[in-house]
Parts: sequence; C-alpha cells; structure tokens
Amino acid sequence: MTDTVSSLLAEIADVGTDPQRGGYTRPVYSGAELDLRSWFVAHAQKRGLDVETDRNGIIWAWHGGVGDGAVVTGSHLDSVPGGGAYDGPLGVASALVAFDQLGVRGVAGRRAIAVFPEEEGARFGVACLGSRLLTGAIDPDRARSLTDTDGVTFAEAARRNGLDPAHLGPDAETLARIGTFVELHVEQGRGLVDLERPVAVASSILGHGRWRIAVSGEGNHAGTTLMADRRDPMVAAALLVAEVRRLARAVPDARATVGRLVPVPGGTNVIASRVDLWLDVRHPDDAVTRRLVDEVGRAARGLATEEGCTAEMTEESFSSTVDFDPRLRDRLADVLDAAPRLGTGAGHDAGVLKDHVPTAMLFVRNPTGVSHAPAEQVEDADAEIGAAALADSLETLLRR
Repeated sequence: MTDTVSSLLAEIADVGTDPQRGGYTRPVYSGAELDLRSWFVAHAQKRGLDVETDRNGIIWAWHGGVGDGAVVTGSHLDSVPGGGAYDGPLGVASALVAFDQLGVRGVAGRRAIAVFPEEEGARFGVACLGSRLLTGAIDPDRARSLTDTDGVTFAEAARRNGLDPAHLGPDAETLARIGTFVELHVEQGRGLVDLERPVAVASSILGHGRWRIAVSGEGNHAGTTLMADRRDPMVAAALLVAEVRRLARAVPDARATVGRLVPVPGGTNVIASRVDLWLDVRHPDDAVTRRLVDEVGRAARGLATEEGCTAEMTEESFSSTVDFDPRLRDRLADVLDAAPRLGTGAGHDAGVLKDHVPTAMLFVRNPTGVSHAPAEQVEDADAEIGAAALADSLETLLRR
C-alpha cells in the first residue's frame, strides 16, 4: 500500500496526546518527540534514504548521496503544549510522500528531508533552536545554558540524546549542503479559507520575539498579611497583562501576547515572591516591534512600582521580519497554478535559513483557521494536494 499524508499522520495520532490540555504535547527530546523521530527515521530508511543526525540534532535523510547544493525540504516534530496534530508533522509527512512521488516520476538529483529540533521553543524557550545553531544565529554558550522548567540544561538534554554539547553551534559544512530549502506547513490562519484555495506560497514572516518579565515582590502568608501591607507581584503581573492588550491594540497590525505566567512559589495560600511572565510581540516593522516592547517594559516597571515591587525584562529571542526570495516565490507560485502569496505571523525554520540559502514556504489550508491548539485542522484531500504541490516544487528545482 502506498503511503499518503493522512495514513502517515494516522500512525502517530496516539503519540504525545495530552489528556489535560487536549491536543498534543511533544516537547523536544521528550519521550513523545523521540518516538516521532524514530518513526521518521524508520520511514526514511524504508525508502532507502541515507539517514544521519548532525551535531546540532537535526536529522537528515538523503536521496542521491550526501553533498552540497541539494534541494531540501522538511519541518519539525516538536509541539507547543496542547498543540494541534499538523504543526510540524504535516511538513514531515508531506516530504516523505513528495519523495515517493518524485521516485515514481523518475526525477533524479540530490535531495534531502531535514527534521529540525526545538522549532517551537516550548521546552528551552528559544524557537527554531536547531536552525539557529546551524546558522550561528544563537551563541552556542547561550544555547548550552538554556534550561527547562525542571532545571535541565539544553547541554544536558543534548548529551542524553547522543550529542556532544561541545560541538553545538555553527556548521558551515552542513549548511553548504542546502542549495534550496522549501518548507511545507499548515497555514496558521484563515487566508486560504477566505481565498478558497488549498495551497499558497509564503511571501513573508512577521518580525517577532519573546521576552521574559520577572516581577519581584515579597512572599508572605495569605491569611496574616493585611492588604495594605502587601507587595504582591501577582497583582502587578495581572495589571500588566491587561496593559499589554491595551498597548498592542493601539498599534495597527501589532500582536502582543502573554501566554505563560508562573508564580513563585505557587501556593494557593501564599503571596508570591516573584511572578515570571512571557511576552510575545509581532509586527511587520521591526522598529515598531521594538518600540512596543519598550512601552511594555516601561509599563511593567511602573505597575510594579505602584505595588511596591520591581520588574526586569530580558530578551529571550528575536527574529526580524522575513521577506522570502521573490524570484523563488514567484517561480513556485507559477508552477502551482498561480498559487496565492500569503504572509504569516508565525515563525519557522525557513525564516532562519532565509539569510543563508534560497528559501521558500508552502502553506496548506486550515479550515478552522486555528493553530497552536487542538482545533487545528487539515482536510485529507488538502493534505494530499499539499504533498503533490511540494513534489511539483521540488521537481522544478531539481530540474533547474
């Protein structure tokens, strides 16, 4: 039986299900994500592809031998907490099916599928960590020192999974093997729904970043501390969440989100001593993103002071606005029956690679328009259309 995208995704439908949040929780190097990596390797080897894992944890599956200038596709297998079934795995499954179709068509040429680790940044806080390490977009010492919520460093997690932390970092030799990179991804919005089209070519990615704000006060007893005597960072943090929304609404095309808030120590009868919250800000203009973040920082310090607390903001990651290669974008759009061009507010490994190799993205219709949540969806027919579109794109690039 020939594999389809739908049949491949059905094989992993029970991996990493989250009974509490719904959807899937598959952080990098968790049992679930490792199971998915093994699943991919097994399918790549079944197809006769040469599989290797590089020193940054990226899996490569090669057709036509390892070498420079290959046409590469791929995506990731990790997820956000309680994420959907398609963000990442759709691109990996579609790549396998596209390679099958290229084989049937008799298309020659060196090509590879890449699976990048920690694209979501859900465990160690920096999105697209694998591609950032590959390209030198993050300092290796910083990457090694990143910690998860259990205090495990990325260096420790890498070592446990067969990598040498000392060798993490820029890899010009591996990067040179990518002649062109095309990433297929579920659309994380309603653009294709509104256009009534199954596939689009990406035009751009909004500039975006993550910042941690630590609001510090005085931990104390919830029953014995009078309201007038409190220095409660939770109050300042709550006020700041509402202020983030107000500030972002005042800036056209801006998006600002506080999606995670962690009180320390976190007891129900304890006034917190510190509250950490994470801010995500996005805008097409990087200067506007920076200005909005500065405004949030000033607001955080002011609101903290009013509550007798302090606030400190730390940048965890920032990616500038990406405009994909217009010639490559238009070439693929023409091949795909004048596919529409769509921008996106979501970050991707393709955006990190863009400054180093010619890069493009394909989006597949999501009928709900919901992503990073269990309601994320792709119809079976659209999944197969997407894989065929990816095969067409890769064939065009391989035939030059």
